[in-house]
Amino acid sequence: MSSWTAPIVFAACSLVIGLGAVLAESNVRVTGNNLGYEPEQPIHFSHRVHAGELQMDCLSCHYGAEKSRHAGVPPAELCMGCHAHVTSTLDVKLQEKALAEAEGREPKTIVSVELRKLYDALGLDGELKTDPTKERRPIEWVRVHNLPDYVYFDHRVHVARGLACQTCHGPVGSMERIRQESTLAMGWCMDCHRKNAADPTAARATPAGGAIELGDGEHVSIDCARCHY
Repeated sequence: MSSWTAPIVFAACSLVIGLGAVLAESNVRVTGNNLGYEPEQPIHFSHRVHAGELQMDCLSCHYGAEKSRHAGVPPAELCMGCHAHVTSTLDVKLQEKALAEAEGREPKTIVSVELRKLYDALGLDGELKTDPTKERRPIEWVRVHNLPDYVYFDHRVHVARGLACQTCHGPVGSMERIRQESTLAMGWCMDCHRKNAADPTAARATPAGGAIELGDGEHVSIDCARCHY
């Protein structure tokens, strides 16, 4: 190796090793593959608590999945169905109750830091009433699952088929912060469609709540134009 070649080889190796180290410690991925994507959200919403511990049905919040292409993010007003009364975690409420009894007073309403963000977004005051001096603003949730514009995906078709949300979204009931559990790549979708096509006895739920047994001639489409048109 000549005297001028060695430094070039050394520099190239250093560059490759350096890039490898950066990629290993970063959130960089191949274009279109967001597997494992788990962004921080403006409000810490625990799917583990809501979908896991409380066993809330996905469709009770993401009700759009039954009637629309998009599952949608529930409006903040929907959260108030519960959080007009639940303002903090149970352990905090119990601690305040015990302290109030020891001090001979009424328990105070404790509002968690994260729920205060919800109330502020809705323009509510300390008593959870509309504050005319506060401006309502949308909560800027960070989208986790995102398909390219050239892909047509319809949630309602999959929900009507009786497909569990966890099939695509993974074990959300154990996720403290939601993440993309599947690649959502075309090959991944096609594998699922082919497996369903191979099972002629798969049941498809109807809006009325019944089920239709699929005959030998029916199967999940693998036609390109079904999702790309």
